[in-house]
Amino acid sequence: MSSLQQEGSLRAPIRHPIDWQSSEFNDEGQLFFELERVFDHCHGCRRCVSLCDSFPTLFDLIDESKTMEIDGVAKGDYWKVVDQCYLCDLCYMTKCPYVPPHEWNIDFPHLMLRAKAVRFAKQGARVRDKLLTSTDTVGKVAGLPGVSIVVNAANGSKPVRKVLHKVAGIHSDARIPPYESRPLRKRMASLASLGPGDAKPGTKTRGKVALFATCYANHNEPALGEDLVCVLEHNGIPVTIAQKEYCCGMPKLELGDLASVQKAKEQNIPELAQLVDEGWDLMALVPSCVLMFKQELPLLFPDDESVRKVANAFFDPFEYLMLRYAQDLMNTEFRQSLGRVVYHASCHQRVQNIGPKTRDVLSLVPDTAVTMIERCSGHDGTYGVKSETFDKAMKIARPVIKGIQKISPDHYGSDCPIAGHHLANGIGDGSTAEHPLSLLRQAYGI
Repeated sequence: MSSLQQEGSLRAPIRHPIDWQSSEFNDEGQLFFELERVFDHCHGCRRCVSLCDSFPTLFDLIDESKTMEIDGVAKGDYWKVVDQCYLCDLCYMTKCPYVPPHEWNIDFPHLMLRAKAVRFAKQGARVRDKLLTSTDTVGKVAGLPGVSIVVNAANGSKPVRKVLHKVAGIHSDARIPPYESRPLRKRMASLASLGPGDAKPGTKTRGKVALFATCYANHNEPALGEDLVCVLEHNGIPVTIAQKEYCCGMPKLELGDLASVQKAKEQNIPELAQLVDEGWDLMALVPSCVLMFKQELPLLFPDDESVRKVANAFFDPFEYLMLRYAQDLMNTEFRQSLGRVVYHASCHQRVQNIGPKTRDVLSLVPDTAVTMIERCSGHDGTYGVKSETFDKAMKIARPVIKGIQKISPDHYGSDCPIAGHHLANGIGDGSTAEHPLSLLRQAYGI
């Protein structure tokens, strides 16, 4: 039986390298040909309608056209579909039966990335979008002593937020994370206590971790980085920090600014590759950053050996802990139960194909019941703060919010701290999302 007669493929999905520097990739005519081909297949399937707004947008365009087929949709309206994709990858991972190696070869997220890249190369982007994705620059400026006080006060002011809504296109109800004047890098100096010689290697882990701090942990929520370091050292894992780092590139990837992604890669990879050569495993707090190094950069730069070296050494924190647990190298002496926990599995962690490791670790805590929700929070960095998409982001989050409210847990949160705060914003009862690493530290009593 040929694959055309099959509903999808029984073979493991694969991702093809992204030939983003080729003339074919950047040819707008060829792009639209591929968009039409893929959209036509999506129209005939419609399994993804419950995910992001790309698919309802596409299907409404088709159903409201004269032919009720893709040939009835104006090519210019294709951009309406592209604008709703925030590269969560869930359609590829959970819904689409026609991903490679199926001969239809549908990789919807990377097709949307191609479209974003072609448009960015031709038109650029709004000043707002360039600023929102320049996380390093904004974080450094907004985190300056004195400046952070002013910025945080302005972001918390309703009159200021109304002006930002009208002038800058940042929704007045969206949560904007506060900026810290004392970044994680400065705090790390007082946290590190174990030396590299204290490492206890396992089969798949070398037992010492070099931390890629991430823009968010450095400038917005360094306390989460402190939680991670404390948990690792409580497990006998020495921790250091990359001496130099630049944004991982994920915000610019989502914008379609692939040249900036390349610049970030050129800044980060030599430093991280050197750490790997020195015997360190690599880790980041934010799932999107981990995914960037594990998946996106290897696909964008498939011939770069250093990129592959870094990708193979990169771990999600809970993935790492469960690997240690499998070899009796994880500390399971917990002092405090967590009760009922609702855990939201973030999209970019799920795409890593590591399984529900966060749930598994938290479930080791005695008298703790973990309920996992595997739905998108709808935030996606900039999507959840922009005026034109905030309401849609909250709509996507609604099933997750209802799931949390139904259980009324003692704790709730997500591996993605921004997603967790987005959910808390939607719940709106004054409760606070707690990162799983913070919960683990609490359970350890450290």
